[in-house]
Amino acid sequence: MDNLTHSLVGLALGELVDRALPAHPDPQRGRTRRRVLLATGALASNFPDLDLVLTPLLAPPLGYLLHHRGHTHTLLFALPQIALLLGLMWLLWPGARRLMQGDRTARNAILATAALGMVLHLSFDFLNVYGVHPFYPLDSRWLYGDIVFIVEPVFWTALGVALALQVPGRVLRWLLTGLMLAAPVLFFAMGFLQWGSLLGLLLLAGVIALASRRGGGAGLVTAIVACMGFIAIQGVAGHLAREQIRSALAQVEPGSRVLDMPLSAFPSNPLCWSFATVTDNGGAGSYAIRLGVLSLAPGVTGVQACPVRFGGMPDSAPADFAWKYREGGSLAGLRGLQRDNCQFDAWLRFARVPSLIDGKATDIRFSTPGEDNFSTLPYKAMDSQPCPAPVPQWGRPRGDLLGEGQARP
Repeated sequence: MDNLTHSLVGLALGELVDRALPAHPDPQRGRTRRRVLLATGALASNFPDLDLVLTPLLAPPLGYLLHHRGHTHTLLFALPQIALLLGLMWLLWPGARRLMQGDRTARNAILATAALGMVLHLSFDFLNVYGVHPFYPLDSRWLYGDIVFIVEPVFWTALGVALALQVPGRVLRWLLTGLMLAAPVLFFAMGFLQWGSLLGLLLLAGVIALASRRGGGAGLVTAIVACMGFIAIQGVAGHLAREQIRSALAQVEPGSRVLDMPLSAFPSNPLCWSFATVTDNGGAGSYAIRLGVLSLAPGVTGVQACPVRFGGMPDSAPADFAWKYREGGSLAGLRGLQRDNCQFDAWLRFARVPSLIDGKATDIRFSTPGEDNFSTLPYKAMDSQPCPAPVPQWGRPRGDLLGEGQARP
């Protein structure tokens, strides 16, 4: 997820932990405890993204693809990150150091907030189509939630408004609230949201504002429930979308084996979905990837109304389901390229929907077919370069096409 979402999640965590603790007998220490918990939650919920400093270890694009969401996005390496975060706070923040030294309850709460913040970062990153591999080295496979868009205004609106309304000082409180409400409006103006999505977000903000007037953290609890409800709705909608895709595939590729169906939700919209499919026809020695877009309620929102910026279709498209692209390839050719080109072999430790055109490999989860994106690897031009190192040993998402676990010719 984007770092605004991670920050808001961490701040909400810190606020909840502080409210769950008994009131501190010393008001000044109580204010310090709250500030330390808020900072711990926000920092811990962003800390795993420090792996961006590792991306220069490999030439582009492999450095970003293989080292971002890499080791720091695993449960094992969360432990030294927690130690580093708390160590820095101890050294650089005298108030936090005194609090941890003299208050066992606060010390345990800070430790728990740091650990939960790390876990929440991995959990929210899991929700989208990009994926994580949190159980490395026991399990190096990428895991994908495929239910929430990587930048989701529902989280901004719900958590942002709830937290902003708890800020002391009227001017600052309403300024921050206005900024949180401006974000979905800007998203709508940029063509990323439908009218219905924008109205739904503004209604959500109004409900949270009313709950916040009751005090006692009611607004924040309402926001958290709303976020959890949204994730649940997206999960159900994603399941329905997969069933629709399977039915459509059975018609256009009868007898093929469905290997994967990456789903990408539209922002704040459980009805519109972009998707890819990866299939193979082992008997023919071939595989195929497809892209499409669908609407779960074409009578309410047809695919023509899904925002074009995220894969919507022109008015001539059918209302409920549209194929957008197909690309086929030879299994033998794919495996031979992996064997003979070490750059491409390293790239396959990230790629989930590989498109091979004109000597370039692109994971087309992230762009229009034929267009380069951050994953594009000019493998043909790089063939003469030294093999990349160090290459993290993440599981290859398309090991099924590569014949991993099978006898290779």
